Amino acid sequence: MVKPIITNSLTKIYSEGRVEVVAVSEVNIELNAGEVVGLFGPSGSGKTTLLCMLGCILRPTSGSLKLYGNEITGLDEKALPSLRKKYLSFIFQGFNLFPALTACENVMLVLKLRGKIGMAAEQRARELLSEVGLSGRMDFLPRDLSGGQKQRVAIARALAGDSPLILADEPTGNLDHANGRNVMEILRKLATEQQRCVVVATHDNRIEETFDRVLLMEDGHIVKETRRTA
Repeated sequence: MVKPIITNSLTKIYSEGRVEVVAVSEVNIELNAGEVVGLFGPSGSGKTTLLCMLGCILRPTSGSLKLYGNEITGLDEKALPSLRKKYLSFIFQGFNLFPALTACENVMLVLKLRGKIGMAAEQRARELLSEVGLSGRMDFLPRDLSGGQKQRVAIARALAGDSPLILADEPTGNLDHANGRNVMEILRKLATEQQRCVVVATHDNRIEETFDRVLLMEDGHIVKETRRTA
């Protein structure tokens, strides 16, 4: 059985001169394989900060994070890249594609980092792009892709990592309703069919019904949890 991701009193405080800003406060959550979890809340509520702590990008000020049985809090900074490589994939609102590389080449970069090179990397990249509906756009540069297509490339790149935990920061924020729903359907399919855990930070109420659970954040706290009923 795959161990969950567990936080215990996870807190992040930023110091601005003599002023302390509590971005995330005393968060206790458990995330499991096969579920899609939405982090909702207004700008400044702590969604992205929490997502970055789950992704081992930001260190918590206090509390603990256990990632698939690995206690992250207190680990040396040098140990974190290997954990991110093994367990985590990120999907960003801004896509973060290399403009001089085709869709296929953008996905191949991640595969090469994981030791797959040459024709094997290209074949796998094309398979992943086909999975997200981009079979006809694999050799296009980002400038020649729509916003929805760029986001699908970003998803294919996340899939290339073959990670059990996928973290997405506002993945539908730049998309129209139809493309936003398509992106969420892809992420839900990943969770249900491949037993990935998908966590999405968003304020897009249009996609709320696609989540198994919704965690509402305000002022750094999770103030409400709603589970979808069958």
